[in-house]
Amino acid sequence: MSRPLSLRAARSVQRLATPRPSTPSKDTWVAVSSRRSFRSTSSCLSAPKSRDRGPTSKEDTQTDFQKMDIFTNTPPPTSSVDGCFDDGFSLNSGLKVVGSGMLLVGGEAFKWSPWLGQGRREGTIGKGGMGNDDKGVKSKGGKVLNAKGQLEIGEEGWGVLNVVWPKPDLLVLGTGARLAPVSPATRKLINDLGIRLEVQDTRNAAAQFNLLATERGVQQVAAALIPIGWREGS
Repeated sequence: MSRPLSLRAARSVQRLATPRPSTPSKDTWVAVSSRRSFRSTSSCLSAPKSRDRGPTSKEDTQTDFQKMDIFTNTPPPTSSVDGCFDDGFSLNSGLKVVGSGMLLVGGEAFKWSPWLGQGRREGTIGKGGMGNDDKGVKSKGGKVLNAKGQLEIGEEGWGVLNVVWPKPDLLVLGTGARLAPVSPATRKLINDLGIRLEVQDTRNAAAQFNLLATERGVQQVAAALIPIGWREGS
């Protein structure tokens, strides 16, 4: 005799006997896809929602960033650089330095020719500072770069920084038309004076000096600029 199935077993048998849903035919898929593809596109063609915030507010609560510039009404120092030329510079004071480089220390401008060694005379910038040198254009004294291509200026080239007091906190060095690395010996000479060194090409060095001298004062920032027309002697 067969025993009657329990309720749990009956449910299991009933669930197993339930037929699987029929797979929709190809025609059914086509019909569904057709209905979806030809649905109304009015929502897609409607204009996007406006994000206009309305007319410009005339309230005084708006932030004017130009008014936040604390240096707007601060005049630049008279020793700031207005122009860099092949053979010299022009300053905000109207002074023009021609035929040499320039040292800006304590608000004063000094002619600076670090490419001239001891016993040499002033020369033309465009020919390596050797145009009227007794030894001719092939003298080794018309160079500021060492054999490694590093800018190397001896102690005699920093005479003003040796005697000035108080000494500036930062020296911005312009190496000419192109940026040149500074030799460890030259960097040590300047650091031993208690002065930090920032090196850039002359155009960017002049711009940085103008900004820092306006912010911090000419007593804190100095500049040593080689003209952009300087060419290393042969």
